[in-house]
Amino acid sequence: MLYTAFILGLLGSFHCIGMCGPIAFILPLDRSNKTKMLFQTFLYHFGRLLTYSIIGLIFGLIGKGLYLAGFQQRLSILMGIIMILSIIIPVKIFNQFHITKPLYKIIGNVKQQLGLYLNKKSNKSIFLIGFFNGFLPCGLVYMALIGSIATSNTFLGSFYMFLFGLGTVPMMTLAVYIGDFLKVSLRNKIQKAIPIFVIIIGLLFIVRGMGLGIPYISPSDTKLHISNNPNSCVTE
Repeated sequence: MLYTAFILGLLGSFHCIGMCGPIAFILPLDRSNKTKMLFQTFLYHFGRLLTYSIIGLIFGLIGKGLYLAGFQQRLSILMGIIMILSIIIPVKIFNQFHITKPLYKIIGNVKQQLGLYLNKKSNKSIFLIGFFNGFLPCGLVYMALIGSIATSNTFLGSFYMFLFGLGTVPMMTLAVYIGDFLKVSLRNKIQKAIPIFVIIIGLLFIVRGMGLGIPYISPSDTKLHISNNPNSCVTE
């Protein structure tokens, strides 16, 4: 299911242009030197992907804990359901529970750091802008984090978020070089289509957890269970 991370990032990158695009537009790059500009763009993306990977590692660890607690492949079904419900249920209902309120102070500090480094022209500042950019709240990042939990694996959780970030690189790179190149009407159409793809990915996670024996999509239950027999721990 790792491919869903890249697809989510690639399709969601149109949304990212609207959310994080303004930061990409005003990156303090050395535009007089094409080689240096390319390297600095790489540093910006590397910073974002590093943040996503670190967060994915943490959430992958959470998923592993739930897996070891006995949820096993049912964790994939649960995460798929949560992913779908988060799209169907209006945002204002979630806001009533003040779920993100504890994060407001952290987000404020992140924005403060971003503002500080956006005024500095150095490779270090470009990297740190990308690094702090990765911590900004985003619905699609939350969806990817749900996917990283469903991997039930620390490394795979990190890799899932890395692939998600990698999927955003092409469009965000265009944003860096070309600026606001998408028409508002086209962006709105793509934004409306993104929830559909998120629901499809949620359904894929549910099918995966059902253990239908479909290679790469829904492995059988026996391949998803933790075995106590050391002789069975062989990679197929």
